[in-house]
Amino acid sequence: MRISKFTRTAVASAVCSGALLTASMPTQANKALDRLSKEDTNWVMQTKDYSASHFSPMTQINTHNVQHLQPVWSFSTGVLNGHEGGPLVIDGIMYVHTPYPNNIFAIDLDEPGKILWEHKPKQNPAARAVACCDVVNRGLAYAPAGEGYPATIFQNQLDGHIVALNAKTGELLWKMENSDIAMGSTLTIAPFVAKDLVIVGSSGAELGVRGYATAYNIKDGKQAWRVYATGPDEDIKLAKDFNSANPHYGQFGLGLKTWEGDAWKIGGGTNWGWYAFDPDLDMLYYGSGNPAPWNETMRPGDNKWTMTIWGRDINTGEAKFGYQKTPHDEWDYAGVNYMGLSEQLVDGKMTKLLTHPDRNGLVYTLNRENGDLVNAFKIDDTVNWVKKVDLKTGLPIRDPEFSTHMDHEAKGICPSAMGYHNQGIESYDPNKKLFFMGTNHICMDWEPFMLPYRAGQFFVGATLNMYPGPKGTLGQVKAMNGVTGKFEWEIQEKFAVWGGTTATAGDLVFYGTLDGHIKALDSRNGKELWKFKLPSGVIGHPVTFGHKGKQYVAIYYGVGGWPGVGLVFDLQDPTAGLGAVGAFKELAHYTQQGGGVMVFALGY
Repeated sequence: MRISKFTRTAVASAVCSGALLTASMPTQANKALDRLSKEDTNWVMQTKDYSASHFSPMTQINTHNVQHLQPVWSFSTGVLNGHEGGPLVIDGIMYVHTPYPNNIFAIDLDEPGKILWEHKPKQNPAARAVACCDVVNRGLAYAPAGEGYPATIFQNQLDGHIVALNAKTGELLWKMENSDIAMGSTLTIAPFVAKDLVIVGSSGAELGVRGYATAYNIKDGKQAWRVYATGPDEDIKLAKDFNSANPHYGQFGLGLKTWEGDAWKIGGGTNWGWYAFDPDLDMLYYGSGNPAPWNETMRPGDNKWTMTIWGRDINTGEAKFGYQKTPHDEWDYAGVNYMGLSEQLVDGKMTKLLTHPDRNGLVYTLNRENGDLVNAFKIDDTVNWVKKVDLKTGLPIRDPEFSTHMDHEAKGICPSAMGYHNQGIESYDPNKKLFFMGTNHICMDWEPFMLPYRAGQFFVGATLNMYPGPKGTLGQVKAMNGVTGKFEWEIQEKFAVWGGTTATAGDLVFYGTLDGHIKALDSRNGKELWKFKLPSGVIGHPVTFGHKGKQYVAIYYGVGGWPGVGLVFDLQDPTAGLGAVGAFKELAHYTQQGGGVMVFALGY
């Protein structure tokens, strides 16, 4: 890693600027973040809290009055590309981010027409050319003040840098290079703060980037650890007891043995999705993505440890367990999606669980202490590449009809490379013991081709055609029990529900649609209770917060991302955008580009 810029302001300067430092230790500051995440007034993480519940106990807005929600203010970001993620709300300030050029705005909730500060970074525009699927950014992270640093906002830039800003003033505290865009490695992931560390993933598997996750010290940006998805065990950081509870998942040496030659060096496994954290276990959870290239013929073997759910020690990065969901992935089912933590009864025993709806169309629930597979079931009964998962071995039982080998065009594969679940953050209602998921319902035809690897250029090797799934729509919203695999209800949406859901104790589920609506459903039965048409389509998630005794709901609008890439870049070839253009050819008839945040409250 190369430091491109490293600056620190003096403590005295920070105090003078109003950013008073606390005397607490960093781990105590981390506990402060955990406390803040439980306060109704705040929304301090993209995932809402360390468990990624995306659930608010607020009830002021509920099934009886949600029809009276109305917009109370809005803010245009001035940027037109896809707006993923959501704003943060901390102690009366809303922090709004944008896709490239990755601007940040701090807005005073007492006077939302006023911008407290803004950060408009200068970065290498060449990053745009190597971004896979629009120039999105999944959001900001926040750390309360700790020993030697003020309250801090963290941002990942598309050109591979992570920056730390004074949350009160916007002043740059430090800046580090995480990714090299010359190799095709960019940053679209939201940073994640845990203990005295900020965790950052990587993007670029479609360009043959070798994936890794990195922990930086909050105080000064120095690297604490880095772990890879492929290669020798010391690079992957496998603990001495790695997978000891489940040796059939695989243990040592497989980051090399399951690849042909040095293919692991350009083998993908990037992680640009979401993290979760268990403070009691000191364990971090996330998923590694698809292997590179997409053409499976070019990389024989299981290609470990791509497509893997990781449980790692937050202090060292060492992996306690790793469960590979799709060995030798043939369909770009990048497994970086949502990780939801819960505690539920399994065989009569209260168990710490991790639930993960995967791109491959399956939902996995694991014991998050040791990686035991509790259940694995289909998100939708139309998933066809796999017949079932053998719960004893953890292996998928494939249907060979939908293999994507060379000299063969595979047709009718469900789900498509977009998955039946992609980057959206979902929600978990601990009272109902239900997850609420916004999903895709898209299938595809797949034709592979051979190609050479060239650093910084796309390394895919497949032509895709995508189209609506068997139920005739491109999206769904579902209520699901992650232990039993039972679905309580589902509704259809014309387009994919890309941004995810937010649930509340008012028996509500909020989400946005690609054609530009924010909607509220009754979480008990899926009945639509309210909707509002936004200026542009939604690929981010709603947040809800309180201010001066009133509950608000906020959401970004700004169509783009992978489903909107054709609209954003005016592409016409249905196979362009890695197949997205054909799938979403009707989207331009329902929405156009725009970027901003809209805030709602009860109108009486």
